[in-house]
Amino acid sequence: MLEQPKVANLVRELRQLTALTQEELAAVLGVAYGTINRWENGRMQPSTLALKQIYAVLKEINQSTSQEVRERSHQLLTQYFAA
Repeated sequence: MLEQPKVANLVRELRQLTALTQEELAAVLGVAYGTINRWENGRMQPSTLALKQIYAVLKEINQSTSQEVRERSHQLLTQYFAA
């Protein structure tokens, strides 16, 4: 599992990349708003299932028509999920 500071950065960067609020990202991932807030502030770790959902969102974004968004999502996938 990712280290807590990395998870916080990943969630924040994903949210910024998608231009979603914490509430909107929570709805996409099927979690409560407070959960996103706790992840971003390093008070809680996402479950394995939540990390898989985050990965899926990044993969979906990677299909975006915007070259800049595709490149950034690819960077996040590589940085946080590369083995």
